Amino acid sequence: MNTTNNLENEKLPVNEVESDNNLQSEQTEQETSSVESQSVNEAESEKEIDYDLDDAHIEDESESEEDEIDEDTVSEDSSAVLLSIEEIIQHLRDLLEKGNLKRKHVEEYKNQFYRSLRNEIETQKQAFFAEGGEEIDFVATEPEIYNEGKELLQKIKEKRAELVAKEDAQKEKNVERKLSIINQIKLLTETQGHEDFNKTYQEFKSLQQEWNEIKLIPQSKVNELWKSYQRYVEKFYDLVRINNEFREYDFKKNLELKTDLCEAAERLDEEPDVISAFHQLQNLHQEWRETGPVSRKDREEIWNRFKAASTKINKKYQAHFEELRSKEDENLELKTAICEKLEAIDYSKIKTIKDWNRSVKEVLELQSEWRKIGYVPRKWNTKIYKRYRAACDLFFKNKNDYYKSLRGEMEDNLKKKLELCERAEALKESTDWKKTTQEMIDIQKEWKSIGIIPRKYVDSVWKRFITACDYFFEQKKLNTFSRYDEEARNLEAKRAIVQTIKNLDKSLETDKALSALRELMDQWYSIGHVPYKLKDITYREFYDATEEQFDRLNIDKTDRKLESFKTNISDLARSGNAKNQLYHEREKLMRQYDRMKNELQTYENNIGFLSVSSKKGNHLLDDMNSKVEKIKSELQLIIRKIEAVDKEL
Repeated sequence: MNTTNNLENEKLPVNEVESDNNLQSEQTEQETSSVESQSVNEAESEKEIDYDLDDAHIEDESESEEDEIDEDTVSEDSSAVLLSIEEIIQHLRDLLEKGNLKRKHVEEYKNQFYRSLRNEIETQKQAFFAEGGEEIDFVATEPEIYNEGKELLQKIKEKRAELVAKEDAQKEKNVERKLSIINQIKLLTETQGHEDFNKTYQEFKSLQQEWNEIKLIPQSKVNELWKSYQRYVEKFYDLVRINNEFREYDFKKNLELKTDLCEAAERLDEEPDVISAFHQLQNLHQEWRETGPVSRKDREEIWNRFKAASTKINKKYQAHFEELRSKEDENLELKTAICEKLEAIDYSKIKTIKDWNRSVKEVLELQSEWRKIGYVPRKWNTKIYKRYRAACDLFFKNKNDYYKSLRGEMEDNLKKKLELCERAEALKESTDWKKTTQEMIDIQKEWKSIGIIPRKYVDSVWKRFITACDYFFEQKKLNTFSRYDEEARNLEAKRAIVQTIKNLDKSLETDKALSALRELMDQWYSIGHVPYKLKDITYREFYDATEEQFDRLNIDKTDRKLESFKTNISDLARSGNAKNQLYHEREKLMRQYDRMKNELQTYENNIGFLSVSSKKGNHLLDDMNSKVEKIKSELQLIIRKIEAVDKEL
């Protein structure tokens, strides 16, 4: 039925309008009372998790928490699968690439990353202790993959902060818009008697629709805005001259909407992810609040249906975390047992190096077992770890104390380092820069290979050694300034050739252009060294210029490598003892050819045995085929290089 058209074609008598208003006011009043009563009953229901706006508020606050993690107090979740650092990094890359930066998606991998980093450093530390090192001398070395992980976490944090800032700005705009809607509805309730009712009603419905479309607002203002909005909506229904047809139509539409919400809540019972189902339920409750009233006869039935579906999800959610807590309790028992084993070590029975080596092995095995155990309840996390750490520290302290008694070896190491100091001091005045540089480097390598010395001599011996080394290299630096002028001229000459390559006549035929390009390349290679800091930049300029010409001349990558090789052997052919050098180059290419031929045979044999029955098998097969094709291409290039050498010979 088109209610709007009916109202446009007929006017309601005054007495009917007043009667209708009184009835509407009474029903709205009763409906509000019923809703409040249901809310109270819902909050009082035992063993049910409150799925009202308070839950959403808690979750929203957790989303705004600082992303920084203290590596010593990383929370542990027993439901997480322990991943390797490579898997963790890949997950972080995927999260950043896909933009899936919700806290619950990031938190798991962030926790596991810092746990893996802590375990890596702990492993290094225990290995250092096992070799007789002292804790004060220990310096952790973080593998490069952990640096990448920290960079990824920082980028994720910055991206999340950017998204949160945008969302906060949008929330504030939405608050202003919702306040404007409330004021407009308020104005309708105050001026409706002076305007056409149909127009007023349509404007009211438009404002309701706009209100419902606005979703993101600060959680702290949700209840206040909703109460103010609901007050003026109810006042509008009390005051406007709405007839039974409009009211029944609204009730009917609201009943349909709330029935859809009930069905959606009931379908959540089939959702395998309990956490996701719980959060979806919060959204459904928000939609329920934003949906208008239904008729009195349907009110209790539709609410009880929605409440029953919600209760199922809440109970599953509660049971899920109870299960996690029980698993965490089991992990706490296992970790406590390890602490007890460490604390039960009888140090009075460990008297020889063999005894200590055996005990170290046992302790390292316990530490490995500790790392495999899942997380414990949060309130016990710090306590149990401190207990474990104290027991381990005590063990390695006793071991270090034992090794400190072995002073003889440290005295021998001290003698060796003092001899190296004397050798460095004897060489520091040398002006044979090349030979002495290599000798100094060898001395420094030997220094690093010598073990620890008595602590009281560490600083003085090191200062004596490094002073001699620094003196030599400083003198070398002062005496090499004269090379800089020549290198600067070489740089200018090489850049001039690069410019000539860039301006190569485009009207030349391919053969002539290629010949001219090779000649310029020969000239570039024949020029001496450039300043070391500009070496890479200069070569990149040369490489880019030649690649641009090769691209213009449609020379493929293999031919380019061959051209570069031909230029190099041309230089060899013009140098002294050219024939021997060319033979040597040919022998090196033949060895390279034989090695790659064997490698190709190995890959082809492996392909024959590789099963492709699984997805992983397909991936490995594709990877091997790709490597086989690459090796075949390299073999063809080597053959052409050998032919070029033979031509020069």
